[in-house]
Amino acid sequence: MTARREASTPPRLPGYEYLRVLGLGGFADVFLYQQELPRREVAVKVLLAGSLDDGVRRRFQQEANLMAQLSHHPSIVTIYHAAIAADGRPFLVMEYCSRPGLAERYRQERISVAEALRIGIRLASAVETAHRAGILHRDIKPANVLTTDFGWPALTDFGIAATTGHGAGATVGMSIPWSPPELLGEHPTGDERSDVYSLAATIYSLLAGRTPFEVPGGQNTAQQLVARIERAPLPPTGRDDVPPSLQELLERAMAKHPTRRFASAAAVARALQQVEADLRLPITPLDLMDAPDVEPAEPAPSPDLDREDATRLRSIVTVAPAAPAAPVPVQAPPGADEATRLRGVTYVAPEPATERPGPVLVTPPELRDAEPETVQRGRARLVAGVVSGLVVLAAVVAIGAAALRDADGTDGNPTATSDFTQDAPPTGIADAVPSPSGLQGTRQADGSVVFTWDNPEPQTGDRYVWGVLQATGEPELALIDTAMVTVPAAQATTAEVCIEVAIVRADRRVSAEPAQGCTS
Repeated sequence: MTARREASTPPRLPGYEYLRVLGLGGFADVFLYQQELPRREVAVKVLLAGSLDDGVRRRFQQEANLMAQLSHHPSIVTIYHAAIAADGRPFLVMEYCSRPGLAERYRQERISVAEALRIGIRLASAVETAHRAGILHRDIKPANVLTTDFGWPALTDFGIAATTGHGAGATVGMSIPWSPPELLGEHPTGDERSDVYSLAATIYSLLAGRTPFEVPGGQNTAQQLVARIERAPLPPTGRDDVPPSLQELLERAMAKHPTRRFASAAAVARALQQVEADLRLPITPLDLMDAPDVEPAEPAPSPDLDREDATRLRSIVTVAPAAPAAPVPVQAPPGADEATRLRGVTYVAPEPATERPGPVLVTPPELRDAEPETVQRGRARLVAGVVSGLVVLAAVVAIGAAALRDADGTDGNPTATSDFTQDAPPTGIADAVPSPSGLQGTRQADGSVVFTWDNPEPQTGDRYVWGVLQATGEPELALIDTAMVTVPAAQATTAEVCIEVAIVRADRRVSAEPAQGCTS
C-alpha cells in the first residue's frame, strides 16, 4: 500500500492565522485558517508546489471563477477570495464546512431514506443551477459534497468543470465509481445527463453504503468497475426501506444510454419530490431562481419545514393534483389532411420542450416522469385537477412518429415531433398501451443479434416500433409486424447490443414506456 504523503507547508497569508490541515488532494491541500477581519474560520485550498504548470494554474483559476459565479446557491460552497501567496502558490479562501462530509458518512452510518432524498433534491438544485449557468461539474461524488454548519450539503471542487457546448467531451480526470459509461470510453463525450448520472450514483452511495457497482468482499479493480458500469444492471441498494419507486428512479437516472436518463437535474429533483410525497414526507423545496416573468408561488407555512428553508431559499412550491387523470388524445382541426387527422386522434399533446421554473406538480405514479406545467395565479386549482392529463413523455411522441410515417406510406424513418397537432381540444380518454415483455437478444454465429419479445395484451392490427440504442443521440426507429427483429452483424459490433421496442395499436396508439433489452 502506498504511504500517505505529508501535507505541504501552509503558506503565510497576511490577515490569516494557520490552524490545522483539513485534507490532502492530488493537486492541492486544504488548510483551516482563522481570518482576522471579519473574524471567522475559513478553508484555504492551496496548490502544491509541484503542480504549478500552466494547465493546472488555468484550471485552478477556472475553479475560482466558476465557484464564485455559483456561490449564491445555498448548496454550493462559497468562495471568499483568491490570490497568489508570497511563495508563488495560488490559493482559494472558501467557506469552512465544519460537519462531516458525505464521503465520511456514507460508509460509516446508515443514512435514512428521508435524509438521502432531502440531500438529493438540494444537490440536484445546485447541479441544475450550474447547468443553467452553462457549467458542467463532471466530478460529482460524495467526497465533493461537504456539509455546512447548518447541515446543508454543499457541492465543491469544480476543478475539472467545463462549460456546456465547449470542450464538454474532454476530461482531465474522473472518479470511476460515479462516472457514466460515456465518460469512460477512449473518446469521452458528455453533457448535462452525465452529471445526472453522477448525481444519482452519489444518492445511491448514501443509501447503499457503497459505490454503485462495488461488490462487497469481491474484486473491485478499476477495470472491473468500468466493465460493470458499461454492462451490468444497477444492483439493488439492499435496503428494505428503499421503495421500488426510488430504485426505479436511480435506474433511470443511471441508464447506460444518456437518452434514457432524466433530461435535467431539475427533473431528477422533481422525481425525488414525488418519492417524498409517496412516503408522506415533508416536500423539500427546489433551490432554483425564479424566472423574471414567472410569479413565484407562495409556499404554505408548515411546521415540518425548518427556518433554514424559509430564510435562505426562494422556494418552488409543490402542488398535489386533486385526482389523477389519464393522458387525453388530441383531435386534429377540421379540414386537416388525412395524415394530420390520424395524428390528431392518436397522440396526446407534448409539453413544450423548454423547461422553465414554476410550480412543481406531484403527479400520480403513472405520470411521474412527465414535466410540470407552468401555472398562472388564479388557475392553480383547475390545473391541480386536470394538468396531469395533458402532459406526456416526449419519448412517446418520438416513437409514435415512426409509426405514423410508415402508416402514411413513407419509408419508416421517424417523423419530426413538430408534425403533431398540439393545440386542438381534447376528445376523450385512451386506454394505456402496455410495454412489450420478455425482451431478450441472442447473438448468432454470423455476428448478428436476434431479439424476441412478447405482447402481454395482443390486439388485432398490433405492430411494433423498434430501434438500436446508441450511447449518444436518439435511436433510429422502424415499424415491423412481428415480435422478432434481427440486428445485422454490421450494426452489432459492440459486446453488448441494446434495443428498445414499443407496441403500436391499429389506431396508432403506442406503449407509454418502451421496453429495453440487451444481448444476454
